[in-house]
Amino acid sequence: MSGSRVDLAAAARRIVLERGFEAEPGPDVAREVAALRAPDLSQPGEGVRDLRQLLWSSIDNEDSRDLDQIEYAETLEDGATRLVIGIADVDSLVPRGSATDAHAGANTTSLYTGVAIFPMLPNELSAGLTSLLPDQDRRAIVTEVVVEQDGTVVRYDAYRAIVRNKAKLVYEDVGAWLEGGAMSKTIGSVDGLVPQLRLQRDAAKRLKTERLNAGALELDTIEARPTMKDGNVMDLAVVRKNLARDLIEDFMIAANIAIAKFLEKSGSSGIRRVVREPERWERIVDLARERGTALPAQPDSLALAAFLAKERAKDELRFPDLSLAIVKLLGRGQYALDLPGKDPGIHFGLAVHDYSHSTAPNRRYADLIEQRLVKAVLDKKPQPYSNNELTDIAAHCTEREDSAQKVERQMRKVIAAQLLSDRIGQRFDAIVTGVNKDGTYARLLHPPAEGKVVKGAQGMDVGDRVALKLVRADPLRGFIDFARA
Repeated sequence: MSGSRVDLAAAARRIVLERGFEAEPGPDVAREVAALRAPDLSQPGEGVRDLRQLLWSSIDNEDSRDLDQIEYAETLEDGATRLVIGIADVDSLVPRGSATDAHAGANTTSLYTGVAIFPMLPNELSAGLTSLLPDQDRRAIVTEVVVEQDGTVVRYDAYRAIVRNKAKLVYEDVGAWLEGGAMSKTIGSVDGLVPQLRLQRDAAKRLKTERLNAGALELDTIEARPTMKDGNVMDLAVVRKNLARDLIEDFMIAANIAIAKFLEKSGSSGIRRVVREPERWERIVDLARERGTALPAQPDSLALAAFLAKERAKDELRFPDLSLAIVKLLGRGQYALDLPGKDPGIHFGLAVHDYSHSTAPNRRYADLIEQRLVKAVLDKKPQPYSNNELTDIAAHCTEREDSAQKVERQMRKVIAAQLLSDRIGQRFDAIVTGVNKDGTYARLLHPPAEGKVVKGAQGMDVGDRVALKLVRADPLRGFIDFARA
């Protein structure tokens, strides 16, 4: 199908529907949203802290409007850092039992297809009234952690607050500046923001060091986004990790651990995020052996973390290829009921036992559920969901997350097939990303497009570097087929 073109936005909607998602919220949600008005927050109210004076800032993608979190840090007398993370109080405008909540609970996640976004909550909320947009007063649930100089978190808390974002920052701008590049106008124009971001960076470094010492895995996979012009795919641009992305990741991990512990300490059930021991540890051992490292016969996150650190130092350019193979072999994460005093399982990649998803209630339904559980504790009210309900929600969120990943993976293939449709017969370097009963799959190094190896796949396994020839690119069905070159 050389040279063929499809309507990518229409393809995204079709795939979303085929995977069982609601592409539009529906008229009941539209009526609810139309009736909403921004609340009067001039007076915080009983039990709500007024934190609008703090130098809050957010760091996200340049085009992001669904801002879930803002951050602030300050140094304590003993040298520790008080890290304060404000999370949008989505529940205040999306009450349980509403039509909007039902739509969010059906999809459980926002879908990012590369050409169209299908938000879990309508844009009027997620990119408006429940977004922590700059220069807007907003309700928030604040997660506070105290980070000691060695990176350990000694205290944590959660409470209600009114907040005001002072600066919407962009990953690439902040990352380049933290890595020694030029300062963006946004950073330089806000009084006090430069030392504030440096303090945040220092706290993030402490948190990361402590996690790595515990055996957390530092992976660096490639995220490809289409570069579009006049509706056509021009290229697949690779989004690389930088110090700003690391900073936000470290803060969100700390907040998610703190919320899991907060609910546990308060005697409330919750929804835990679990990644159990690797499904294919033997293959991880093989990959390490091929690179001169002997890993234990049984899963060991500390040993794997040390191996990954050594490989990153050895060849940082190729490290994302190894990271991708390890991620595939670790297996998928899932949501599980978290009962007080009963551990539902470890998050192997983070090397922690207490981990929730709580920092993105505009985009993930599990986070909205956690928020309601936290608010019930703060208000001294009964747990708003039974344990059976939480079990069902956790299972549904896991299933929908798996389907969302399939939507996004399928759309990446549609987009990549459109980009490659006039390059049939060309040779590419690739890495094997999957081997299962359905076949063998590989990702090209450039452009980072994934497809199926339909000829010559015998003997290939995850992590192998191979040379492939493109034999088919079908944008309509999202098929990309390779033969061994």
